[in-house]
Amino acid sequence: MIRGVDVLFLGTFAEGELGTFVFTEGRCFMAFDYDVIIIGSGPAGFSCAIQSSKFGKKVLIVEANPENLGGSWINTGTVPSKSLREAAKLIHKFHTQFADQEKMKPYQRFKMDDILRYKRSILSEKNRKVKSDLIKHNIETARGHGRLVDGHTVEVTLQGGQSVTYTAGFVMISTGSRPGKPEQFEIDHEVVVDYRSILELTHIPRRLVIVGGGVIALEFATIFSALGTRITILSAEKGFLPFLDDEIAAELRRILRKKTIQLTTECTIEKVEKNDFRTSMEVFYRTAAEPDRLQVVETDHVLHVGHKVPNSEGLGLAEIGVVLSERKTIEVDEGFRTAVPSVFAAGDVIGFPSQASASFVQGRIAACKMFDMGEDEIAANVPYGIYSIPEIAGIGLTEADAERQGLIYKVGKISYSNLTQADIGHVDDGMLKMIFDADSLRILGVHILGEQASDLIHLGQCVMQHGGTIEYFLKNVLNYPSYGEAYRMAAFDGLSE
Repeated sequence: MIRGVDVLFLGTFAEGELGTFVFTEGRCFMAFDYDVIIIGSGPAGFSCAIQSSKFGKKVLIVEANPENLGGSWINTGTVPSKSLREAAKLIHKFHTQFADQEKMKPYQRFKMDDILRYKRSILSEKNRKVKSDLIKHNIETARGHGRLVDGHTVEVTLQGGQSVTYTAGFVMISTGSRPGKPEQFEIDHEVVVDYRSILELTHIPRRLVIVGGGVIALEFATIFSALGTRITILSAEKGFLPFLDDEIAAELRRILRKKTIQLTTECTIEKVEKNDFRTSMEVFYRTAAEPDRLQVVETDHVLHVGHKVPNSEGLGLAEIGVVLSERKTIEVDEGFRTAVPSVFAAGDVIGFPSQASASFVQGRIAACKMFDMGEDEIAANVPYGIYSIPEIAGIGLTEADAERQGLIYKVGKISYSNLTQADIGHVDDGMLKMIFDADSLRILGVHILGEQASDLIHLGQCVMQHGGTIEYFLKNVLNYPSYGEAYRMAAFDGLSE
């Protein structure tokens, strides 16, 4: 007997799924083990779980990693790469701020063991905090590989091989992504690495060739450059980070040249081979400018940065009617619901923008939609942040966007070299640029390259989201000295045009 239950019977949903129904207190509903089962504990899954728990729902997270929660967010992606960046930034600041009497490169003075120890301590603490959060919110976990049997049933294959089946009113898929493999060469994760295995290198390389472009390539290029590594980037794309504002892109190219980072675009990789005689690796490539000339660059390590592959296989999605794109990302609507009404998806597995920041918001909104708790949605303007050294961030229209749309606009900008805070920190590189409507002064876009860019962008984001103008920065007091002062000085610059 089930306490409080008048009638218990079997029936089918409209989707044709067999289930147990409960009739009690004049109401009929299906009896599930959980309100929501979440497959994957990355940022989308984690935020969905926490929000669902706050709604008073019973939550189960299915995680394939037998040791750690958090997916690539904590273990192989966002947190470890940013930890490495922070260590490299500290080393670079020490190396440049204080004269090195011995003229030693950072990789000669500092050991990778120290950096890895720094990274591991952060990952350990972050894992502890995630587990603590789940326990505090009474969220249960099952370690194993999850697969959907239908829109309400998940079969979990545990580490020992046995299977357990769980049911829920809703299922959230947040299985993330993994690095794509190159066609021209093999990744051995020792000499030729991807953006996960490079985080486990046991030494700081003297030379590194990065095959591929985009945000991840730039981040690792500047991180290892800060450690004294000689960097070459070979990108197949015609333009490097084409979404950047043109002036920001020009300033970035200047900084890369200053760091002696070699950037070659429109490359085709022919092969990657080991040269035993010279105890090095060789990368052979051709460029669009000289297609008949086979060029070669020597290196100690090769980092392949390709596209992300969504982890959408082996989940039984097609069998239950979940629609996938040509790139195998899961198709969802604006509320992150799939073609199966009870199944939601968020994070890298649905594709663009594939950012941890966006995934956190997606997971929370999916929980709101599941349980009909508000009509939250992501704002139209989503900022981006590139954690290179220095950082890059932006939101809204670039100047080229404003021109294409035929807008009458003005530009206000300021170099970091004019900021007292930059002088104090011996920071030479950086700029902040605002694009605003010439008549109403409403801010249309903000673009920043420099120290604390990923934090500074949120001030511009808040003003934009509330329809604010550049007068905000003229009428309000901003701390001095600070990098935030750049907004005020850029506003003055824009009005003085």
